[in-house]
Amino acid sequence: MNTYRTAEIAAMIGIHPNTVRLYESWELIPKPQRLPNGYRIFTDFHVAQFQLARLAFQSEILQNGLRKKMVEMVKTAATGDFDRALQLTQEYLEQLRQERANAEEATKIAGQILSGEPTENKCVWKRKEVSVYLNISMDTLRNWEMNGLLTVKRRHNGYRVYTEREIRRLKVIRSLRCANYSMEAILRMLLQFSENPNTDIKRALDTPQVDTDVVTVCDRLITSLTEAENNAKKLLDKLNDMKIKFS
Repeated sequence: MNTYRTAEIAAMIGIHPNTVRLYESWELIPKPQRLPNGYRIFTDFHVAQFQLARLAFQSEILQNGLRKKMVEMVKTAATGDFDRALQLTQEYLEQLRQERANAEEATKIAGQILSGEPTENKCVWKRKEVSVYLNISMDTLRNWEMNGLLTVKRRHNGYRVYTEREIRRLKVIRSLRCANYSMEAILRMLLQFSENPNTDIKRALDTPQVDTDVVTVCDRLITSLTEAENNAKKLLDKLNDMKIKFS
């Protein structure tokens, strides 16, 4: 088996030598042997493990423990337990598929709510009543309002009152937030829908403005989840290849 020094590994992988040492301290690679002079010696297994780690961390999906599962998978592979690493990756892939299904379902629910006929209900709700009715905390309601997701009228005494219009809008926001869409994506969609009721909700949620300074994974959630799924399939191929070569 070939052997490599730290600088050689760094050049091969395209990282800084300090990153090589960092991966070792985080147990993302097997602990390398050392020569009498203290120099680290890496093998082809280390090269493959670095490649696996880099591939695993290309996706930035953080919700519901997905990132932690990738860290666990990489550390497991570093010990040579490829069967367990494969199992973790398969679980990761299945969870990604479920997250994408949730996101798809949320867009359908949002479309149904937004396109539904308004009711004739003339009653108004106080914030506390809305909080209980929709099972949304008071702080969350304040946060959504502060971030521009809805505007609530006030009575002369200063108390906010929610009508059926705000209730419907809150149901849309709640559904999409439960599916991990960002508030930026939701606001973008709501603004487009208010201008054009024929707006493609799924497309609006997944297409940030070109002048947006920072675009997060949840600003293009379905695209990001799809990319992560494709990445997970590559991880399975990589692990199977490592299992054959290094078991």
